[in-house]
Amino acid sequence: MSPRQITVLGECVADAFTEPASASNELALRVLPGGGPANTAVALARLGTPARFLARLSGDVFGRLFRAHLEESGVDLSCAVAAVEPSTLAVAELDATGQAAYSFHAQNTADWQWTPGELAKVELSEAACVHTGSLALVREPGAAVVEEFLAASSPQATISIDPNVRPLLVNPQVYRDRLAHWCGLADVLRLSEDDLDLLLPGTPPEQACDTWHAAGVRLVVITRGAEGAVASLDGERVQMPAVATPVVDTVGAGDSFTAGLLHHLGAQGLLGGRLTDLRLADVEAACLFAVKVAALTCSVAGPNPPWQSQVAQLATAGGA
Repeated sequence: MSPRQITVLGECVADAFTEPASASNELALRVLPGGGPANTAVALARLGTPARFLARLSGDVFGRLFRAHLEESGVDLSCAVAAVEPSTLAVAELDATGQAAYSFHAQNTADWQWTPGELAKVELSEAACVHTGSLALVREPGAAVVEEFLAASSPQATISIDPNVRPLLVNPQVYRDRLAHWCGLADVLRLSEDDLDLLLPGTPPEQACDTWHAAGVRLVVITRGAEGAVASLDGERVQMPAVATPVVDTVGAGDSFTAGLLHHLGAQGLLGGRLTDLRLADVEAACLFAVKVAALTCSVAGPNPPWQSQVAQLATAGGA
């Protein structure tokens, strides 16, 4: 079964990684196209799901980089907005384990300036799912517009949200204040263990899942890095181990996991509504696929998700 289109809404971010320079008073930066929603759109397209990306793309040097990267990966940009504002920049410094610490340059940039008119033009008849999250849901003035778009989209499409909390840019309390509302909008909530610690400090994953189910979301998946993932469908739970892989860095791994999860569910014809036909065995199969996609992303530098052929090679090599 060929997966139906998934529409992703959110930001592109120029991920600038620090590198050693030739002189002690210089700093070299290697810039890669990133941003959580953009990474997810790229990963979906590379896996073979028709992916449309709703973005506000600047005409600056970073915006041109984003556009080329997205188009080369097969992402549909027909509904992207040509924005006059500058692109968002994040400077990333990697620690010894490949984890990135970011500093953001995001004031008045293109990604947050959504207007109702820009999203009112979007046709959703072909979309099985609308996915969003991260800063697009909390940065004003566009955040309220994005929430309204999700509410308007839900009769036609499954709604997926990844909070992807960025405490350096937005106080986590802003996410906490909106999370119950998002759970009422969403069918799928995917978040990391770090997100859980920021949203519900000290809360066990199982208790957090039950809290979010009570707020309205049917499927909650918490990724736990090297510990794999735990998924909860209406309170029924399953745990998946991670795939062992040499880690270059973890940038974009969660975004790739989300793409793998949605791609697999879509390929099984399970997206397009309120997940009424979804069973725990379907969730487990989708998550097992998603951890492979995430592992391959960790094995290369930056947010560079794998192509469908690479995932197939991993499966053939026994990387389950």
